[in-house]
Amino acid sequence: MTNAIEKTHFAPELHIPNGTFNIDFYNKFGATEHFCLRNDDGSIHVAELEIDGAIFHLHEIMRWFEALEPVTAKGVTTVVGLFVDDVHKVFKRGISAGATEIRPVTDYEYGYRQGLFKDPFGHYWQIQKKM
Repeated sequence: MTNAIEKTHFAPELHIPNGTFNIDFYNKFGATEHFCLRNDDGSIHVAELEIDGAIFHLHEIMRWFEALEPVTAKGVTTVVGLFVDDVHKVFKRGISAGATEIRPVTDYEYGYRQGLFKDPFGHYWQIQKKM
């Protein structure tokens, strides 16, 4: 048996409403689906996706430990910071896929180029690059 050593990384879990059947936004945004486990009714229980090596999960809400999606929580539950080479290109791809612009791509005095959008489930994505 070989022990694979993996580099430390984050894999955020974004919660989606129970009864969600369609997560096409993420594919249109450029994510590759690794797997998707569905409930008996065909709704999504958990899915693993990746954008250029950055893994994240979508999971139906779990009230037993208060893991809610933004609409039920009535606010932002997390901001996903996605570092990319071309902020403008990836930001435009998100908007074209169905995201809502929150803050346009801007170069900031602290050395970052960043833009913020909200995906169709209410999750905030900060597309960014350190300059």
